[in-house]
Amino acid sequence: MPGRQELPSTLERSSKKAQETWIKTHDSAVEEYGEGERAHRTAFGSLKHSFEKVGDHWEPKKKKGPSDKQSEKTGAAARRGGKTEEGVDANASKTHLRDVARRLEIRGRSTMTKSELVDAIKKANRRKTAAAR
Repeated sequence: MPGRQELPSTLERSSKKAQETWIKTHDSAVEEYGEGERAHRTAFGSLKHSFEKVGDHWEPKKKKGPSDKQSEKTGAAARRGGKTEEGVDANASKTHLRDVARRLEIRGRSTMTKSELVDAIKKANRRKTAAAR
């Protein structure tokens, strides 16, 4: 099924550029691997190199590159899947993560470690996405 018809709701609320990135990668992955989870993982992997999830949508990152340890993997290791940071740019600076946490109105952010900020942002993103559906 073409990517435009399978566009996740978080991307429907995102920029045209984010949508096109996901759609083009998804459609290419479907041609290569067939429809299914692998095509979706590939599309999200591509998206996460240029965008990060903030609340219920995706925003451009200041600096392109992998967003978490899973995104850095290649080959067979990447195909096996694994735990991701769900679109949070875990490789970003602590200052950037605090700024995202502030925008999401996360309490206690000033005393959180970097990993605690990532976890708090993931939770806030899930809540905002669920509320937007």
